[in-house]
Amino acid sequence: MEKGPFSVEWLAQSSRGGARPIAAARRPRCPPGGAGSQESPALRDREAAGGSSLGHEEEAGGSVVHGRPRTKFSAAQLQELERSFREQRYIGASEKRRLAAALNLSQSQIKTWFQNRRMKFKRQTQDAR
Repeated sequence: MEKGPFSVEWLAQSSRGGARPIAAARRPRCPPGGAGSQESPALRDREAAGGSSLGHEEEAGGSVVHGRPRTKFSAAQLQELERSFREQRYIGASEKRRLAAALNLSQSQIKTWFQNRRMKFKRQTQDAR
């Protein structure tokens, strides 16, 4: 009988490599894409391509990567975002929609950029004191 995840026995086995990962222990034991599969088609495609639902480890660093890759903003996009930030540190919904359309970015990318820029501004002002 296999002990559940987080039992002392299971943790001892997992440190020796004898236990299945938690995600695999909870995954239904039916073939991928088979009848009764509750996984999304995108998840099945990602797993079939070698990825996993929990992210993947990079070969060199061993760090786990989640979600989409980091967005590389162009110089023109950064210039417009910085201009908008100088005018107003908190962006409204209509301005977010306008910037997203003008810069060919998603509204969540705009929102995240503003959050990160406010934190950068906060660090800069604290360091200046």
